Amino acid sequence: MHAKTRTRRTAVSAVLCAAFALGTAACGPFSDDAKPAGPFGGMTGSQIVDKAFAATRAAKSVTVDVDLKSEEPTKGYLSVDTRGKCAGTVSTGTASTTEVIKVDEKDVYLRFDETFLREQTKGESAEVQEAMLKELKGKWVKAPVSDPENKEMAAVCDLQELLGGFEQGASGIAKGAETTVDGQKALALTEPGDGGETNTVYVATQGAPYILRIVTKGGDEPGTITFSKYGKPVDAKAPEAKDVVVTG
Repeated sequence: MHAKTRTRRTAVSAVLCAAFALGTAACGPFSDDAKPAGPFGGMTGSQIVDKAFAATRAAKSVTVDVDLKSEEPTKGYLSVDTRGKCAGTVSTGTASTTEVIKVDEKDVYLRFDETFLREQTKGESAEVQEAMLKELKGKWVKAPVSDPENKEMAAVCDLQELLGGFEQGASGIAKGAETTVDGQKALALTEPGDGGETNTVYVATQGAPYILRIVTKGGDEPGTITFSKYGKPVDAKAPEAKDVVVTG
C-alpha cells in the first residue's frame, strides 16, 4: 500500500480525524542486492519502515506534535499511552484551541477557548452567546467516550488507533541520507505518495528504531508530524470537580 494511505489514516486519528499525508522527495526502490551499509545494513527501505512502525506501535507512550498546512491549518501537541491516558491541545484555523485530558477508557475532558465557543454560537443572539460563555468558559466538559459524538476526539488519545492504519510492505521506499532530528541520529527514507506529494520518514538509528518524524511536501495537505518522549509517563490528571461540566 502506498505511503499516503498509510500516513493519512494515522493523521485522521491523531488530529481530530483531520486527514493528511506526510513525506518528502521521491526515489526509486532500494535494491535488496545493494552492498550492506549504514545503520540498517542490507535492509531495504521498505523493511526499515516496517520495522520502524512496528517499534512505534509497541511503544508504551509517545508525544505527537502535528503541524498541518492544509486549507484549515491544524496543530496538535498530545502525549498518549497504551493505558488510555492522554493530555494535550489541538488547534484549528487561526486561533481556536481545545485542551484534552483523558485518564481512563471511560471519559474524556475537553476545555474550549472563547474563540471556539463563539464559533459554536455564531448566528445566535448575544444573550445565547453570553450564556454559553458563562457556563463553559474556563470549564472542562466531561464527556463519555461511548457517545458517538465523542469517539473521534477520544481516538486522538488512543495510541494504537493513531498508528493502526499503517500498512506493511510498501514498495518504492528508498534509503536517504543520515541526519539528525531534534538531536537524535536518524535515517531518512523517501517514497512518492498518490496525490503528487512526496513523503519522508525519519527513523532513529540508535536504540529502538522509532519513527522520529514524518514530513509531506506538495499535494493538498503538506505538513509534519514529530514523535518524541517515547516511554515517558503521561501527566494526565482529572480536573477538579468544581471546574467540570458533565454531559451525556
